[in-house]
Amino acid sequence: MSPAQASASPTVAGILAHNRAFVAGGEYERYETDKYPDKKLAVVSCMDTRLTELLAAALGLKNGDAKIIKVAGAEVAHPFGSVMRSLLIAVCELGVEDIMVVAHTNCGAQHMSGADMIENMRRLGVSDARIEFARHCGIDFDRWLAGFGDTEESVRKSVDLIRNHPVMPPRVRVAGFVMDSTTGELVPVDA
Repeated sequence: MSPAQASASPTVAGILAHNRAFVAGGEYERYETDKYPDKKLAVVSCMDTRLTELLAAALGLKNGDAKIIKVAGAEVAHPFGSVMRSLLIAVCELGVEDIMVVAHTNCGAQHMSGADMIENMRRLGVSDARIEFARHCGIDFDRWLAGFGDTEESVRKSVDLIRNHPVMPPRVRVAGFVMDSTTGELVPVDA
């Protein structure tokens, strides 16, 4: 047993045991595909646990169909952040032609506040010294950790950022939607 396995939480230990059986049993074979998305599609969606399987099922996607980028609130928050970087790689290197931004109803990222997040950090053992150090480095917690008020407006902003990004190839089609977190129904916002 490796040192990492020895110190793993019960949750991670259970996942590792499952993984060993998954590989040994050849269960991976039905998921084999290559790195190029068959539908030439990238989807930016929320990391919400309700969407883990619902998103792919509601969109009719199977393994290998699309690049799925999961991020809190389905927001493309920064024009040169990791979400935009992933989209540019998907388009320029992997052949993506369509991008969908799919937020969802009752999102946990909606109405978040930097102040509440800081209080949660303190409650979880992050010292005031570390919080102040981050501020000293230029982090504006109210801006960085804030959620959004209006889901549809957040989708519109993300779609606009992608469509008008200075280095996004102009042939890429971008559409925005809000998905019902229960039924999976897609409502176009900016399609």
